[in-house]
Amino acid sequence: MFPGTLIKILEFIAVACAVLGVLIVAAIMKIIAQTYVIPSKQAKETKKEKPIMSKEKGEGVTFNDIFMFMIAVPLVLLWVGFAGFVIHSGLQDDSVLEQIEGYTTLIAILGGPALLIIKDALDVWKQEQAEKTAFYKVKAQAVIDYNDHAQKQAQMIESKAQEHEQKMENKK
Repeated sequence: MFPGTLIKILEFIAVACAVLGVLIVAAIMKIIAQTYVIPSKQAKETKKEKPIMSKEKGEGVTFNDIFMFMIAVPLVLLWVGFAGFVIHSGLQDDSVLEQIEGYTTLIAILGGPALLIIKDALDVWKQEQAEKTAFYKVKAQAVIDYNDHAQKQAQMIESKAQEHEQKMENKK
């Protein structure tokens, strides 16, 4: 009787996991639909009234964000974790070294896409850093230009004030 109840419990857990999976997929589809649905006229009007100046405030969850967190991140973590497990097991157990070809093949299969994902993530990071550097260069040049113009304006005001004082002295 015990094995029968154990099977029933496992079936219940499997059904609960399936329902949970369907709910997660439905939530993801809802987020995608909200992100990519054409906004209503009222939403367009509110956007026109209040423009968003910063990218960070106006960004929502995109398909790429979902892709990264549902597929890319677990794949990279699985690859790194399995490689670490194989190394640790190989140091502890000699039988792992006898089957190392199979393990290295699996690591290579997981490693191909994982390395591409890591490379793309690093490329995006480098691009963001280049954009920040360019922004700060432009900002620094703007500050320099502002200070230069402010100094020229102050000099012009001072020279006009001196000319005015000389004219007033000449009239006396």
